[in-house]
Amino acid sequence: MDLSKAPWRKATKSGENGGACVEVASVPGTVAIRDSKDPKGTKLTLSHENFRHLTQALKNL
Repeated sequence: MDLSKAPWRKATKSGENGGACVEVASVPGTVAIRDSKDPKGTKLTLSHENFRHLTQALKNL
């Protein structure tokens, strides 16, 4: 999947200090996640449903 033109945005819970920042992009049928410090690195792609499950599980930690 080519994500080079995906509209990436920083997650709202990411800090401004350049630390543990995560970016997400919503593309048709998929949500992609990447480390903002390594935008050319590995990306995780999930269905919208699985992304909702992931975010709910993280909120419950």
